[in-house]
Amino acid sequence: QRRVHGMRIMTRVGNKVLKVLGDSDEYIKCVHSIGAPLPLQEGIQANWPCNPDQVLVGHLPARNEIISFGSGYGGNSLLGKKCFALRIASCLARDEGWLAEHMLIMGITNPTGEKRYIAAAFPSACGKTNMAMMQPSLPGWKVECVGDDIAWMRFDKNGQLRAINPEAGFFGVAPGTSNKTNPFAMDTINKNTVFTNVAETSDGGVWWEGMGIDLPQDVTLTDWKGNAFDKSSGLKAAHPNSRFCAPAGQCPIIDPQWEDDAGVPIDAIIFGGRRPQGIPLVYEAFDWKHGVFIGASMRSEATAAAEHSKKELMHDPFAMRPFFGYNFGRYLQHWLNFADRSKFPNAKLPKVFHVNWFRKGPSGNFLWPGFGENSRVLEWVFKRLNSDKSVVVDSPIGRLPTNDGINMSGLKEKIDMKELFSVSRDFWTQEANDIEKYLTEQVNEDLPPEMSKQLQLLKQRVNKMKSN
Repeated sequence: QRRVHGMRIMTRVGNKVLKVLGDSDEYIKCVHSIGAPLPLQEGIQANWPCNPDQVLVGHLPARNEIISFGSGYGGNSLLGKKCFALRIASCLARDEGWLAEHMLIMGITNPTGEKRYIAAAFPSACGKTNMAMMQPSLPGWKVECVGDDIAWMRFDKNGQLRAINPEAGFFGVAPGTSNKTNPFAMDTINKNTVFTNVAETSDGGVWWEGMGIDLPQDVTLTDWKGNAFDKSSGLKAAHPNSRFCAPAGQCPIIDPQWEDDAGVPIDAIIFGGRRPQGIPLVYEAFDWKHGVFIGASMRSEATAAAEHSKKELMHDPFAMRPFFGYNFGRYLQHWLNFADRSKFPNAKLPKVFHVNWFRKGPSGNFLWPGFGENSRVLEWVFKRLNSDKSVVVDSPIGRLPTNDGINMSGLKEKIDMKELFSVSRDFWTQEANDIEKYLTEQVNEDLPPEMSKQLQLLKQRVNKMKSN
């Protein structure tokens, strides 16, 4: 029942959809079973009937089918989400010449009224929803949300890359979501929302860690497993990957064009992840091919949405590692093909950037305040989209902001900009070696030659740097 409600929120259903399909059999057939037939042979685990010992999720692109058995996890049972909109859709995109990506889509308007649209790829639980619903700290700037998780992108007849959000709702990570971190998300989930694996308050509400709400003394909690919660236990009341599922139309900053069939025009693509050391706050790719290499090289600290329990660095190229529908090497070549004028003669390729909101200093504290202050980085991106050369300087890893390139006016915190943007020869030598090891082991002979070339170019540029 929970998943039925979730699918109703996350997808577009009803007569309009049936009219679009008509008599065609060109649609994805999906079946999900919790794998726990009645009467139950065992007690319900963690409140939801499922069969974790026999989980099987089958994706059959040749037959346009998805079959899921035994899982109680939303990513496996909301079949219209990652299963279809990324894994199967990436196969369709490969065959039809478009992109299905794990990306938010946001519109940004500057104080003069100029608007740009950006797509951004971060691993799950790395701030996609917060960025898509950002409340800019810079006066006069406005962000509007098209989508917070998945983008389907295609070049139109004029060569403009356009993106749609194939989903109708938000399936966001609850812990850490608060009026401080994401006030628009909190407004969105005020009604018509399904909460999964959060804690329940004795007065009928929901609660999670990082919500920023202190409960009255007479209000008690039931944890996500259905047990009375003891704050002194050291355990979490809500599961670290607990979720909210809410209609996108309820978002107070939903973009007016969010359901435009033509899609919104994408001017920039941003990659990013959780990198405590070594990676600058923002840098720009030299060109499209270098941008594809940056996407292929993405690494991030593991989160609760990944299968790793420790905070180890994991490779997550394009934030798609769990969602590739086909061979990663061929996926890279598909991206590279958009720069091939014989295949896409009029494609206007977006600029590509990499951001890292999570760099830490020697004391272990974050160097950048993040959240609404990230609008300062987007202002710099805006300037680069307008070809402002005065705010950029080349570095071995890409184009960095100049010393005064990031607008710091009105920022209360003292920021160590030198540390935030430092590029260490030793760090990047090791980074390049780690990237090479990953690509050799995971892609091997399927790695496009252009990716090997980009790796060698990075090594050459880093080797020319002065030692630390």
